[in-house]
Amino acid sequence: MCFEVNAVPPELPPHLSAHLSSSSGASGGAGTSGGAGTSAGQHVTLTSADGTELAAYVTRPAAPTGAGIVILPDVRGLFHFYEELAQRFATAGVEAIAIDYFGRTAGMAPRPDDFDFMAHVAQVKLDQVMQDVAAAVAYLRSMPGARVSAIFTAGFCFGGFLSFMQGVQHHGLAGVIGFYGNPAGTQRFPSISPTAQAAQFECPVLGLFGGADQGIPAESVQQFDQALAAAGIEHELITYPGAPHSFFDRTYQQYQAESADAWQRMLSFIRAHTPPRA
Repeated sequence: MCFEVNAVPPELPPHLSAHLSSSSGASGGAGTSGGAGTSAGQHVTLTSADGTELAAYVTRPAAPTGAGIVILPDVRGLFHFYEELAQRFATAGVEAIAIDYFGRTAGMAPRPDDFDFMAHVAQVKLDQVMQDVAAAVAYLRSMPGARVSAIFTAGFCFGGFLSFMQGVQHHGLAGVIGFYGNPAGTQRFPSISPTAQAAQFECPVLGLFGGADQGIPAESVQQFDQALAAAGIEHELITYPGAPHSFFDRTYQQYQAESADAWQRMLSFIRAHTPPRA
């Protein structure tokens, strides 16, 4: 399991958000208010290559940097945690879109907290996720006035694995970021792994792991590191000693320092691989 339904994404560290204390909402629709220092956002409908409609949530920064990010949720799909996370990214100057996985099997209607997400995870197909991510990437590139010059993915748990896998899908990404995504593969996709496909990666990789995560052995992270190094892929894999799976959660007060460092590393990674705006 990844985040509980009451999880909250950590706030940006003050030194990262002080000069970007507010962000505007996405244009063209009703917004959902964020907390202090975050943006308002907009629920939108994307259409995948196979004609499937999927839910997504978009935030627009007041001070854009030229970076955009596609957020890949954990097994719960799109819920408030990822909407708030998109708001955090917008506060940092990053155009953000969080997508849902379950348009083909659960439809577009709002879902209760006790939604049986695992029944729908069992029906997720990797090629369909790739099509959905491609639709999100296209949306970011086509937003009026966005001028997005570098697009990244960021995912968590199931979505962390899926984010790593976007690095081989010809999306033209500037980088992929995974939080506690198993590089050795997942129960849903046991025959496919980021480690096995390291030589096919087309962009830099940032991986963030918990040292006390019982689902991802240290050996799996080491093997991913070795495979990326052997392939000559720029990468950074960080393990936080003692941190559990899903440590990136404001309700885990004892891991505030790890979460702040993870924010720093994510935004530094994005900044390093985004061309300066003219």
